[in-house]
Amino acid sequence: MFTSIKRLLIGRPLKSYELGEQKLNKTKALAILSSDALSSVAYGPEQILIVLFTISSAAFWYSIPIAVGVLILLTALILSYRQIIFAYPHGGGAYVVSKSNLGINAGLVAGGSLLVDYILTVAVSVSSGTDAITSAFPALHGYNVEIAIVFVLFITILNLRGVTESASVLAYPVYLFVFALFILIGVGIYKIASGGVPPHLHTPIGTPVAGISLFILLRAFASGSSALTGVEAISNAIPNFKAPAPKNAAKTLMAMGALLAILFSGIVFLAYYYGIAPSEKVTVVSQIAEDTFGRNFVYFFIQGTTALILILAANTGFSAFPLLAVNLAKDKFIPRMFLIRGDRLGYSNGIIILGISSILLIIAFHAKTEHLIPLYAIGVFLPFTLSQSGMMVKWLREKPQGWVPKFFINTTGALISFTVTIIFLVTKFTQVWPILIFLPAIVYHFHRIRKHYEAVGDQLSLKTCEPSFPIEGNVMIVPVAGMTHVVENTLNYVKSLSPDQIIAVYVSFDRDDEKQFEERWKKWQPDVRLVTLYSYYRSIINPLTKFVDTVEHKAREGNYRVTVVIPQFIPKKGWQNILHNQSSLLIRTFLLYRRNVVVTTVPYHLKK
Repeated sequence: MFTSIKRLLIGRPLKSYELGEQKLNKTKALAILSSDALSSVAYGPEQILIVLFTISSAAFWYSIPIAVGVLILLTALILSYRQIIFAYPHGGGAYVVSKSNLGINAGLVAGGSLLVDYILTVAVSVSSGTDAITSAFPALHGYNVEIAIVFVLFITILNLRGVTESASVLAYPVYLFVFALFILIGVGIYKIASGGVPPHLHTPIGTPVAGISLFILLRAFASGSSALTGVEAISNAIPNFKAPAPKNAAKTLMAMGALLAILFSGIVFLAYYYGIAPSEKVTVVSQIAEDTFGRNFVYFFIQGTTALILILAANTGFSAFPLLAVNLAKDKFIPRMFLIRGDRLGYSNGIIILGISSILLIIAFHAKTEHLIPLYAIGVFLPFTLSQSGMMVKWLREKPQGWVPKFFINTTGALISFTVTIIFLVTKFTQVWPILIFLPAIVYHFHRIRKHYEAVGDQLSLKTCEPSFPIEGNVMIVPVAGMTHVVENTLNYVKSLSPDQIIAVYVSFDRDDEKQFEERWKKWQPDVRLVTLYSYYRSIINPLTKFVDTVEHKAREGNYRVTVVIPQFIPKKGWQNILHNQSSLLIRTFLLYRRNVVVTTVPYHLKK
């Protein structure tokens, strides 16, 4: 049944040689790797207005120069990540750049930040998409968390089906969203130019505003810069592109930057000119669309595509998280299970872990976007800063031909990204302080995991001087619960191995039962020695493990190995296991940690 459901949800297994068919062309890559960056247009401008609104609506005109600053940062980041793509064509993005040029710890800070950031990408995107849906249908406001969880499960299953299949599904909503916003921006600008929007709705640019300060402006700039999240995803996912991967990735990155710049500046301008004020229940894009078209088909088309891309923007996290995890796992900083490809040739363990983590985050934050965005943004700008700084070091160290302009671009990006990071830390400390705790904790655990893998490698390597002790004989202990076909099957197997000694062990809770069992055993298996243990506290494990330890201690003196052979019957149907006490599993669990004891199970399959 499980296999049938799995095949229904994720499809047939793919053969290894079909991996080449899972590579993305530029059109599909733009859809799934740019959806996060493009979708941030729906909440980035709103974050600027939320900060300015703390002064007054008269301060909204500052959104224009702030947007110009965000576009300058976007330009620096796009040009910088284009350089990273060609400098590190095998992917890895900020993690690989920082590790190569700034050291392992800098790389781990970047990698850890991005792992958390991609989890936040899913949570923020889906929560924002849910907000867009409930803006259009206010009756659904009370079900934000449930709606968000359903969407995360849908995207997780979609990604488990494979990269190209998810890209084929997601391409349409992304391009529909771009088309819808181009219509919105085009019609909005036409209405403004034709006088359809009264000029008194907005404060003229340059109007003095009481209470405005550099601190407020920097805070608004940092909040607006949240629209740049997802810019680094393409540099992480270069292996997903069709050949020549670096060139295709660079072209996709430039196309994403151009679209993001147009859409972001257009929404900021319309929000300013329409005098849109942020609202808890209605998004800025929803207000602009309603003021431009009214609540008709076009309005619902814009809201629908906005909701779709916000939800499906989570796919950027599902595309980039597994590949970043692969790079970290190759360096032994996270479990090796992230290196395993699933039935559909995707890194399914990374996809599943990401889905579960984002659902937990949505539940913890009640799908409130405004609570997640600050933590999300700082998790992006910290790797931005490290990757740009790493590229600066690379150019200074290698000094290839034409390195000065490249150094200038990276320096600009590093300085602005660092400024934004500091602003977030200072202005939103109450919301972002957890990063100061969990990021060092993540790096610490990265090192612990690597030390473990190195220790395991040293101990398993034949090059080490670890002496091997000869095994001169074998004592086999068979725990028995009765005289059944299960025990008989196990004893026959043990006898076929010709061990030096076979000891059957029976744990009794009653003295009379103990004597009766000994008498019946002598008649049934007279050639097998039986040891009965009386348990005062009705425990099988304690008397048995003590006996095994005693035998093992004596056997070790003669270079003998103790093997505990556990009889176990297997029900025909899996669900029937819950009807039995699973004593064999408990015994095996306890004995596995005995250093010099071998534990093996002999199954007896029931017919019905």
